[in-house]
Amino acid sequence: MGKVTIVGAGNVGATCANVLAHKNITNEIILLDIQGDLARGKALDTWQQASIDEYSTYVKGTEDYQETANSDIVVITAGIPRKPGMSRDDLISTNAKIVKSVTQSILEHSESPIIIVVSNPLDVMSFAAYKTSGLPSSKVFGMAGILDTARYRAFLATEIGISPRDIQATLLGGHGDTMVPLPRFTTVSGIPISDFIDDEALNKIVQRTKVGGGELVKLMGTSAWYAPGAAAAQMVETILKNENRIFPCCAYLSGEYGLDDIYLGVPVKLGKNGIEKIIELKLDDSELKLLHDSADHVKEVINTYKKMDLG
Repeated sequence: MGKVTIVGAGNVGATCANVLAHKNITNEIILLDIQGDLARGKALDTWQQASIDEYSTYVKGTEDYQETANSDIVVITAGIPRKPGMSRDDLISTNAKIVKSVTQSILEHSESPIIIVVSNPLDVMSFAAYKTSGLPSSKVFGMAGILDTARYRAFLATEIGISPRDIQATLLGGHGDTMVPLPRFTTVSGIPISDFIDDEALNKIVQRTKVGGGELVKLMGTSAWYAPGAAAAQMVETILKNENRIFPCCAYLSGEYGLDDIYLGVPVKLGKNGIEKIIELKLDDSELKLLHDSADHVKEVINTYKKMDLG
């Protein structure tokens, strides 16, 4: 049962810790935040929930990185959330400094952990963590696709009137407005989605998925946390249990899909070593063009980060 650290005790980090505790697959979770009492409070609240919901995982809150020693998996949620009217790109400088500092501090106490990045803008924060860590790219990746497909599946389930559990879907590209949902790879219990919904309604759902995060920011005044926290917890579970499940994740590409030196959402096989394999789908020309258009946008953001010369 591996050791898990979650950095950032805000809404997403605390939700991730709580959901993961409910899964009862690790003895202890370290919830770390620069506001140590916030982390301790949320950890204590989750521990007091244990007897009610019948789990045994102890969540320990702290601001001390020594408590993270010998972590097998680290989830980084630290950073400022998006505010109404703020693009993900606006977050680059502040959150990159935070992610770099967190990564360096983690590696002072854990030799070769798997790092899952949740901080936004997701694609460039994953890149920053990878370059800072010096770890293999298979051990540093981002949570985006699971959340995006969850939103896509939720919208489809509402429209069709079925359980989202029976909808299988994948998507590619950047986390944000340029993501690439793939209706051709969307099914309901193996049945093509086109048997349930017409093209016009499906296209509206695809568009809604692309701005799914922004929709919630407008409604609540801050970023979402229940689904993002649960999505990160699902990735941790898959790795700890070595399930080798296929999920869309923000992964480093070095030639796959004709792309190089970029973090982008693609299907991967997740197991005990992190990304065990990147899955290359056989895309048609229009799908590949959308993916490369998304990649161009992400490259612009990464280049913006590189020009900042944050050390």
